[in-house]
Amino acid sequence: MMEIDHTNLSRLDLNLLVAFDALLSERNVTKAASRVGLGQSAMSHNLARLRRLFGDELFTRGADGMRPTPRALALAQPVQEALRKVQSAVLQGGAFNPATANRVFRIGLADSIEVAIIPALVERLQTLAPGVSLRLRPANRGDILQELDSGQLDLGIGVFEHGQIYHFRRQLYTDHFLCLFSPEQLRLSPPLTLEQYLAFPHILTSLTDDTRGVVDEALAKRKLRRKVVMTTPGFLAVPFVVRRSRVMITMPSRLAHYFADAFSLATSPVPIKLPRFTISLLWHGSFNQDLSHLWLRQTIASLVSEDSLEL
Repeated sequence: MMEIDHTNLSRLDLNLLVAFDALLSERNVTKAASRVGLGQSAMSHNLARLRRLFGDELFTRGADGMRPTPRALALAQPVQEALRKVQSAVLQGGAFNPATANRVFRIGLADSIEVAIIPALVERLQTLAPGVSLRLRPANRGDILQELDSGQLDLGIGVFEHGQIYHFRRQLYTDHFLCLFSPEQLRLSPPLTLEQYLAFPHILTSLTDDTRGVVDEALAKRKLRRKVVMTTPGFLAVPFVVRRSRVMITMPSRLAHYFADAFSLATSPVPIKLPRFTISLLWHGSFNQDLSHLWLRQTIASLVSEDSLEL
């Protein structure tokens, strides 16, 4: 184990690391100052001290805000991990009481999972931890690791297939796809045949402009195609469109059941074999022993295992 160099470390102001982490998260001096309760001039002074300390510009100006240099990016993970360990060991005093806790959790997840999990979670927080609040944002599988590493997110919930050794994952539940449609519009009743499934236009949810999804890949293996007439990054408008149009959508079963009940729609097994998928929690290893973070993960997992997600 590396010996602590007390002489050199005594020259380091811990507040500078806090300022560095805020600058890395906000990419703006004014916003970073507000985040840690400082004035803009004080944050600018801290940035100057950081540059002298590390012998690097750390942040340069760009059209989209302050851009971290390679040196800043290399420092990001060890600085954040050190700050979280200090916070967990010193500020929390080795205990976490949800009834008196004040904590904001930033969670990245798709809106389909938001509908499945968040209502029950908010209800539980209001009862057990009224001082705990959530900041939700859409999660893109391509960006989630970087957002966890940079501290922009505390937790991800979704389908995660990749990660580094310092990313931790906990499986929540396995889901499958169902087809959602209006029996009134399509004049059909479940279960759908493959011929019926391909006879009508489809909606595809995608965070990119790609008009191919897991359904299209499965159809292509059988030299079949469907017609996609609409792509959307989320599910918010889907039931309204399906209720009024001669279209259908293939979507996660939990959300499909919810929409079917709420909008008088019908669900059907998809008449082509599709893979099942697992929804998991994903977090950075520096949060692994954080007691408040651990409590939130256990709370979410217990809600799923209790089947209290009423979908």
